[in-house]
Amino acid sequence: MKLTRWGIRLPGAQRRATSAALPAAKPVPAARESRPGRRDTRTTSGAEHVEEKNQLGDTAGPDGTADGAHDGDHPAGVTGGDHGGSGGAPTAFVHGPAVHELLGQVPAPVALVHGADHRVAYVNDAYATLFGPRTPGTPARESLAELAELGLVPLMDQVRRSNTSRTVKSRRVPGAQRDTFHTFTCAPVELSVPDGPPVRGVLVFAADVTDQVTSAERLRESEGQQRATAVTLQRSLLPQELEQPDELRVAATYRPGGTEAAVGGDWYDVITLGAGRTALVIGDVMGRGVRAAAVMGQLRTAVRAYARLDLPPNEVVQLLDGLASEIDASQIATCVYAVHDPSEDTLSYASAGHLPIIVRRPDGTVHRTEGPTGPPLGTGGWGHESAAIPFPPGSTAVLCTDGLVERRDADIDHGLDVMEEALAAAADSPQILCDRLLRALGITDGHDDDVAVLAFVRPEPEGEDAGLFRAAALDLHGGIEATPRARAFAGGVLSSWRFSDELRDLGVLTASELVANSVVHGKAPMRLRLRRTDRRLIIEVTDGDEHLPRRQQVQLGDETGRGIALVAAVATDWGTRRLPDGGKSVWAEFALPADG
Repeated sequence: MKLTRWGIRLPGAQRRATSAALPAAKPVPAARESRPGRRDTRTTSGAEHVEEKNQLGDTAGPDGTADGAHDGDHPAGVTGGDHGGSGGAPTAFVHGPAVHELLGQVPAPVALVHGADHRVAYVNDAYATLFGPRTPGTPARESLAELAELGLVPLMDQVRRSNTSRTVKSRRVPGAQRDTFHTFTCAPVELSVPDGPPVRGVLVFAADVTDQVTSAERLRESEGQQRATAVTLQRSLLPQELEQPDELRVAATYRPGGTEAAVGGDWYDVITLGAGRTALVIGDVMGRGVRAAAVMGQLRTAVRAYARLDLPPNEVVQLLDGLASEIDASQIATCVYAVHDPSEDTLSYASAGHLPIIVRRPDGTVHRTEGPTGPPLGTGGWGHESAAIPFPPGSTAVLCTDGLVERRDADIDHGLDVMEEALAAAADSPQILCDRLLRALGITDGHDDDVAVLAFVRPEPEGEDAGLFRAAALDLHGGIEATPRARAFAGGVLSSWRFSDELRDLGVLTASELVANSVVHGKAPMRLRLRRTDRRLIIEVTDGDEHLPRRQQVQLGDETGRGIALVAAVATDWGTRRLPDGGKSVWAEFALPADG
């Protein structure tokens, strides 16, 4: 593997026709010999010549050639300088033994090939140590099989044709002790011989990047573990299982965004309020990271607590706004809180800077809610308002965070339009609807933002289920006749619904006590409502007074205060709330047996 008759020319270097291919050195002018301190380059060895001229010719002689370039003992060399420019850098030559010594001292593997079949011209000691010695003159596919296995031969073909360097990164090289990784750079060169035309070749240089690859793999593994932990944290803060109301079918989906470890602040929840009513909420804390997730967890917990108070949507959002300011004044969140009331066939809601609700009516038309939208949570000092829309059986609605519809290269209204089109064509279950929306909006695992979708459908009872969902109401005018009328009405309705005698008696007793309490402590207008679903019986009394009754500790001698205590004792659940238009509601529920 001696490189005594070969020389290489780097790409872009100017080859001097007067000297590069000359078989013998040009005589050195006497002026050069007379310079003080100048060594006679005609007797300088290749290595000394390289050291004297800074390896690649930093000084030119008076004839325009590099000093010592034409040593007659070494007729071939490496040329350097600007290609084709008359005023470029001076051309320098390094002789075969010097090239051999230079490349031999390089600690990285180097191979030099020439010709169309990439015949081996030279490999240095580092290359021989890594892959074994190679025989000069043999084609690369035979002698450099390792390069063929690494897929470098086609790349070498391309480098030779285009005269442009190419690099492939982090290729695995099998080893006896352990595998290593190298980045291979293929650079075009021109090989010159004394008695023939220049031959185009390729210089292959391999840089060991095993440590970098190992570190990168460890970093990716660590980031993957952190991301898995972050997603687990995020999902643990979301409902593990959604509540399924009697008259709604609900489904939700959450997709973490991107591949970063940072968690987001999207959340959703479904909360059963009693008397057949259901709260549905979705929100988004701006930003990413553990802090956003922590704020999200606190807001979600607070929503459940405020929902239990059975307040109007705007009051719940107002309370959340104050809490968000106390948690972190710099953290902004959006939220929409909606309440479905099957007795009124309405969906009331309040929004704090969130996207509108997309609603599909029973006739298939789709629209966005246009009610008042207040500022985001955490801004403080602003009022929020409630609005209501019809939501009869056969209706569908979708709540989502902005990650579903917002894109950097498109207006958010475009995403909402696509969402409306997908909802208009869908008459599926809520879970299928969520999946359809993700596909329609192009949400993949690599999406750059968190996405939360909450879909709910109010199905129309059909077949046997149609007989399970019934409602009856009686308007009362107060007075001593109100309670007997309520008992008679409740008894007749419950008998027609074919409840057991025990449940019918408990229902009549509850209706009587609630009406009696309203007669004593409430005022007109007064109304008794009975409602049954496939899972429960609901008895509700409304009146025009806003004073909410509460359960009291009744002593043996007390003559009043026993009505609510009796209702709480016999019913599965009971509660009170103020009505949006004034007045109050007092209700009680009885769970139905599995057989109806």
